Formats: sequence, C-alpha cells, structure tokens
Amino acid sequence: MLTGLTTAAAGGRRGSGPRRRSPRRGRSWSATAAEFDRPNTQHSASDAGINQVVTTWTSANVRSCASTNCGIVYSVGANTGLNASCWAHGQWVNQNGVAHDKWVRLYSGNWIWGGLLKGNETGGVSTRC
Repeated sequence: MLTGLTTAAAGGRRGSGPRRRSPRRGRSWSATAAEFDRPNTQHSASDAGINQVVTTWTSANVRSCASTNCGIVYSVGANTGLNASCWAHGQWVNQNGVAHDKWVRLYSGNWIWGGLLKGNETGGVSTRC
C-alpha cells in the first residue's frame, strides 16, 4: 500500500490492479471470452446451462457466428476443452477431408465448426439451437 501519496499521485484512483469497467448489458468481457468457454472446475455444466464439454482434435478458430466470414474471436490449440450449449446449421465448410455445415455454439455465444471437434459432426452435442 502506498503511504503519504494522494490518490492522484498514486495513479489517480484508489485500490490496486488494473481498472476494470463493467461490460454493457448482454455482453461479456472480451478479454475473457475464451475463459467463458473453458471448462471450470468450480461449476458443473448443468449449473451454467451447458450440455457438455467438446474437445478440438486440431487447432481451431472460434468465431462470432456460424460462418468463416465472421470474425475470429480467439484461437485454440488441439485437445482444448470448450463448454458447448447447442449446435446449428451454418456455413458449409470443407476442411481436412471433412465437409458439413454443423456449427457448435459455445457458452460465450461464439461458434466453432464441428469438423474441428472430436467425435461426430457436432462434437457429441445433441441439443439443436
């Protein structure tokens, strides 16, 4: 703790650590989007309304919608577990010898193409969005 300094001299605010602003209603912290999708040992999948954890078999891009035309929110490596809620038909993708239009919606609201997941075309997610 700093002693003998005013708030302005100590960086203009009280407390330690970086300033964090609340996200707008309905939005998540962009810096932690990947954290929302990663399995959390403190919460069970049913607590978060998540159907299951899916796992990538190769590196993958997580996108803002179910299309490769949408922006990449973040990327993950092979064997990464992600919290999934449901699947939907999206853009048709043909990659790595796999071709279909099934995309999996992650807990954060972002999407990953099912062809990058272990298991079937939806990584084992049975609930349709």
